[in-house]
Amino acid sequence: MDTNTLLNHLVTAVLVIDADLQASYANAAAEQLLGVSSHKLIEQPLTDLIQTLAIDPKVLRSAVQEHQGLTVNTTQLLTLDGQHHTVDLTLVPLEVTTEKALSIIELRQVDQQRRIHQQLTLDAQQQAAQFLVRNLAHEIKNPLGGLRGAAQLLSRELSDEHLKEFTTLIIEQADRLRSLVDRLLGPQKPSQHKVINIHMVIQKVINLLNLTLPRHIQLRQDYDPSIPDLPIDEDQMQQAILNIVQNAVQALEQRRSGDILIRTRTAHQVTIGAVRHKLALVLSIIDDGPGIAPELVDTLFYPMVTGRKDGNGLGLSIAHNIARLHGGRIDCNSAPGHTEFTLTLPINREQEASQG
Repeated sequence: MDTNTLLNHLVTAVLVIDADLQASYANAAAEQLLGVSSHKLIEQPLTDLIQTLAIDPKVLRSAVQEHQGLTVNTTQLLTLDGQHHTVDLTLVPLEVTTEKALSIIELRQVDQQRRIHQQLTLDAQQQAAQFLVRNLAHEIKNPLGGLRGAAQLLSRELSDEHLKEFTTLIIEQADRLRSLVDRLLGPQKPSQHKVINIHMVIQKVINLLNLTLPRHIQLRQDYDPSIPDLPIDEDQMQQAILNIVQNAVQALEQRRSGDILIRTRTAHQVTIGAVRHKLALVLSIIDDGPGIAPELVDTLFYPMVTGRKDGNGLGLSIAHNIARLHGGRIDCNSAPGHTEFTLTLPINREQEASQG
């Protein structure tokens, strides 16, 4: 295994820079962090690739020129694509026989480690909640079935149509409660994965939405056509995407105009939970609504958590559970005017190769 391959397996962003802060090498993690491909990274000053770095470039240049090491913890970085990151920066002199002084710069994402911890915690909490819900569901559904059956038998014995209205009401409410319990349980059948194009799944969601989408809301797509087919459960994934987009639609219903963007991209060297993937699908659903209340952000994917008076708080919880069943994750970043849900799914490279 060569050095380049080893470096591309690192979670840490690694670049080789000179005293002018021009990069001569960048690994895959650096591409992902900075949001720029390696061929654009090479031979460009680092200051042109980062909007804001909370450290004086003169300090970096001086350290490289004088072959000095440098460590800056928890510094803020703003990339060209508008992403904020908290990173630990380490500069190490590189001993090479060249005229130019070179150094290795490492950018370790502190916020990524925090997100991984939060993701693992959320997964554990959701699994515990699902276990509790499943046990409660069986305790509820058994007497509920008896209650419904008794109401049906009673209805047959009644001749008074006015009294039958009450048994009909009991049956309807029992069915409603059973439906709610089923939704709490999430997907009831094992995932049936088959290789399919994610854009076909998204299009089916759009076709459903267009039947009821308010006229003042614009739904746009921005796809990466090079994304390979994925082994997914089509019905479950359609449900997950639909739930997220419907959440965006509901956020825009009371506004005079609204915009929803569905965007697909790939990302390299992505960590989901504690697992590192060479390649992943990144599906973003972005709306320009009022944003999510800060007090809801940390519990957004929990069952029964909602910011709407008429909401049941199940849609995002179900979507998160489906993503987890596919080895993926859902993240949310929200501010007034920009709420972005990101569904990340690993792409199986062996599956991709078998299609070629």
